[in-house]
Amino acid sequence: MTERRVILSGSTFEERIGYARAVVDGDWVHVSGTTGFDYTAMTISDDVVEQAEQCLRNIEAALTEADCTFDDVVRVRYMLTDRADFEPCWPALRQAFGKVRPAATMLVCGLADARMKIEIEAYARRPAD
Repeated sequence: MTERRVILSGSTFEERIGYARAVVDGDWVHVSGTTGFDYTAMTISDDVVEQAEQCLRNIEAALTEADCTFDDVVRVRYMLTDRADFEPCWPALRQAFGKVRPAATMLVCGLADARMKIEIEAYARRPAD
C-alpha cells in the first residue's frame, strides 16, 4: 500500500480551513500553496521579497520533513497579486530552484489575505532509497 501522510506547519490557516502544508503520497510530495507568513508568530512582512524568502523557508521545512530538498522539486507555481512584484523575487527563487530547474508557472491573482503578495506551491519526487 502506498504511504500517505500529512505534514503540518502549525499554521492557524491549516486548522481553520482544513488542509495540510504538504501531503506525502508514495514518492510524491505535494506542498500546498505557501505564503510568507512566519507560522510560529503568524506574522508577515510587507515586503514581497521578504515574503518570498519566508515562503521558501516554509516550503523547505515541509520538504525536509518529507525527506526531500529543493533539488527534488519538479514543479512550482508562483501566485502573485501584482506582476511587478515577480522580478524582484527572482534572485531568491533562483537560489532555491536554479540548479534543478523545475517546470514553473507564474499567475497573477487575488490571494486569501490582503497582506499576502506571493504564494508558492511545489511538487517534489522523493529520492529513491
